[in-house]
Amino acid sequence: MDLREALLRCLPELAWPEALDARLRALLPTRPLAAGQTLFAQGQPTQAFYLVGEGELEARLGAADGTLSTLGHLRAPTLFGLAAFVARRPSSYEALATRASRVFVIAEPAYVLMMDQWPGFARALMREFARHFDGNLRLLQAARHQGAAERFELALAQLARERGGPPDAQGTVELRATQAELARLAHLSRQTVNALLLQARREGRLTLGYGRIRVAAAR
Repeated sequence: MDLREALLRCLPELAWPEALDARLRALLPTRPLAAGQTLFAQGQPTQAFYLVGEGELEARLGAADGTLSTLGHLRAPTLFGLAAFVARRPSSYEALATRASRVFVIAEPAYVLMMDQWPGFARALMREFARHFDGNLRLLQAARHQGAAERFELALAQLARERGGPPDAQGTVELRATQAELARLAHLSRQTVNALLLQARREGRLTLGYGRIRVAAAR
């Protein structure tokens, strides 16, 4: 995916700054990753944040006993690593490619240019960051206080916001997601998620395909 397409799909309210095109492309190099290759390690000093242009990365959190927990899968196009970069703190998780991938590296010079000279970029980036943060808080709250159905709906809505493309004429979007991902986000078993997916399909609220779900566009 081209830099312009990837950024505008992440921040769709923006217009591409044609006057900055050459400078942005020069300041945003790509980094190819082979399957299994680590982009950054947990605890590593943060020098940049990233935009997935192709492929998929997995965000993983390591515990003191050596066990790893998957925080999420980062598919193109996704911005990530912003919090640690802005706060100038070491990364709280590790990111590695689950398949051949390519990321754009957004280091300080590009960040300053976009924040200072790209009209609307700062507001759009803040909105995207807040959206992710709010989604995570809602899922955490749901895991503690809400039932399985509510947690399932919140997890599905978050994936639709993060991965859904442009809505079709019926107002639905297609997203790639597995039962395991939905189960992790909703803090439910895969068996429960499978039952809720089948129920939602029977009720006409979604359609299922291999590794794909079509749902109403998130608001």
